Amino acid sequence: MKRRTFLAASGAFAAAATLPISALAQAGASAMTAEWIGPYGGVPAFDKVATAEFVPALTAAMKADTAEINAIANNRAKPTFDNTIAALERSGGMLDRVDTFYGIWSGTLSTPEMRAIEKEMSPKLSAHSDETLQNAKLFARIEAVYNDRAKLTPEQQRLTWVYWNRFVRAGAKLSPADKARVAQINQELAGLFTNFSQNLLADETDYVLYLRTESELAGLPDDIRAAAATAAEERGRKGEYAFLNTRSSMDPFLTYSKRRDLREKVWRTYYSRGDNGDAKDNNANIQKILKLRYERAQLLGFPTHAHWRLDNAMAKTPDAAMELMMRVWPSAIARVKEEVAEMQAIADQEKAGVKIEPWDYRFYAEKVRSARYDLDMNQIKPYMQMEKLREGMFWAAGEVYGFSFEQVSGLPVAHPDIRIWEVKGREGQHIGLWYFDPYARTGKRSGAWMNAYRNQQKFAGPITTIVSNNSNFVKGAPGEPVLISWDDAETMFHEFGHAIHGLNSNVNYPTVSGTAVARDYVEFPSQINEHWLPTKQVLSKFALHHKTGEPIPQALVDKLEKAKTFRQGFDVTEYLSSALIDMKLHLAGGADIDPDAFERDELTKLGMPPQVVMRHRTPQFGHVFASDGYSAGYYSYLWSETLALDVVDAFKASPGGMYDKAMAKKLHDNVMSVGNSIDPAIAYRNMMGRDVDVTAYLRDKGFPTT
Repeated sequence: MKRRTFLAASGAFAAAATLPISALAQAGASAMTAEWIGPYGGVPAFDKVATAEFVPALTAAMKADTAEINAIANNRAKPTFDNTIAALERSGGMLDRVDTFYGIWSGTLSTPEMRAIEKEMSPKLSAHSDETLQNAKLFARIEAVYNDRAKLTPEQQRLTWVYWNRFVRAGAKLSPADKARVAQINQELAGLFTNFSQNLLADETDYVLYLRTESELAGLPDDIRAAAATAAEERGRKGEYAFLNTRSSMDPFLTYSKRRDLREKVWRTYYSRGDNGDAKDNNANIQKILKLRYERAQLLGFPTHAHWRLDNAMAKTPDAAMELMMRVWPSAIARVKEEVAEMQAIADQEKAGVKIEPWDYRFYAEKVRSARYDLDMNQIKPYMQMEKLREGMFWAAGEVYGFSFEQVSGLPVAHPDIRIWEVKGREGQHIGLWYFDPYARTGKRSGAWMNAYRNQQKFAGPITTIVSNNSNFVKGAPGEPVLISWDDAETMFHEFGHAIHGLNSNVNYPTVSGTAVARDYVEFPSQINEHWLPTKQVLSKFALHHKTGEPIPQALVDKLEKAKTFRQGFDVTEYLSSALIDMKLHLAGGADIDPDAFERDELTKLGMPPQVVMRHRTPQFGHVFASDGYSAGYYSYLWSETLALDVVDAFKASPGGMYDKAMAKKLHDNVMSVGNSIDPAIAYRNMMGRDVDVTAYLRDKGFPTT
């Protein structure tokens, strides 16, 4: 979907501005507002961005956008698809461009100056969004086209519905007083989202564990030590070892450190982010966000925020989402109890005097994996070279979708770590550009994600997409390959699946292009993509030992396959508890909620095992409280994975397995290329000939299927 604020969605961009260059200059154009020039249909001028220019650039872009919107709304001609819906598709280019830079600098190059700009501009951007959504003349034109849409093409009908539905859901039919209150709520929420994000980033940045002695490093593999040494040197503490307060640093430390006291310290620091009772505590922000979301939902005619959020999702209702989650939950926590019993038996056998606690889970789980499957994940890691796996992603995308990748140089980037590849199709035609930003750094939010700087479209002339993948791998020593865990490799393939979704897009209109689909459908293509990693073809060619160059032994691959359902109790419970609390928080309506107490009490009711903690505890749940993005929608990963595993089963049952040409064509034609130009439920039925079956998901996790 277009990046313009009032239609914002993950991985979006829009058409070029319709104002002439002279008008852009009068509006206060800068490198950020100017149209993109250069090869490949134009590229972002990252080398020309200056933080101090964000306020004037955003201000100028909003002014230009308002002028374009008013021109459409005040058109005296009868509303038609071309002069209303298509006109909206042609508008907003300047704001889209500036928003691209703004999002990158906010998320990956954050500084005190940038954070001050976010605090100033977030409410203003929200107000601008509401000004458009509450434009009565504009909505009247949209509704007129919507009511007379029968003669439009299917894609035009879908696009018209998307606009009409978005405006209605935002309050286009409310009274003036209620519209004003919704706008005020949105502005307040924008400020709270910024506060939440900045508090979380501060806790991730400020809490660093520095170690010095060999005894403190006991159990940590050489590559983890090397990465920690590099991280310390980058922070001016050469000779020490820095472990950051991010998942990519925390997870391996808890897995391998023999120092239980330090494991507990790292665990407590990580899971206390946003919950330290200090100036960066997020609990008050959460209370306000929940109240405002409930009030807004009531004004919009919905019982709760959850009902409003799911009304246009694939699940449709909170009940449907809860039904799926609760179908899986009992099996997940039952498996945790089995896993804990196995771990406790090993601890008792070693006479460790340990009762398994959350900071012990990963450490003792590895001991169980070694004992049960004769598999030490440290045996896998020497074959998991980040760059080789990137090549493996490219190769698999070539086999399935016909893509080829060629690195390009000389184009501007936002940071020296970022590299760019041109993507071509089967006939050698230009498809788009792929930007790769793999490393952690100060000012970059944690995690891994995909962005689109520009969405594919055809109606205003062919415009190709520009996508990016962003990770937080810790750099190794200079000249040494970056080795990553198997889980991190799966995440790489997952996020690349989002990029592939955008690159496959072949629609006319940018608002329904690429990843601009329902929240509980957008993870579906990316979760399918994870399943090309463990194929023999990828592992034999690209899982190569970083010293010998030898491919990963088949015996080791066999052990990986046998251990596939290992620790699924932990993994599913960790995720699903977060999804359940997210939904329960937003189904609680206008209740007065103490986030910490609510989380604790609801997990107790659910029978949450004490050895596992939510993947994202409430005070650090950026998916839910840094924007409306995944609010009442974190269940989406489960919903999408259920779809994905159903499709993976169909691939594996086909003659060509995961590389079956007929299945790949079905996936491309019905999912990857169509974006949001068709209802996702219909698209899925078109591909599979039926609705989704949950059996494949349960079987994949090793859970009972009845």
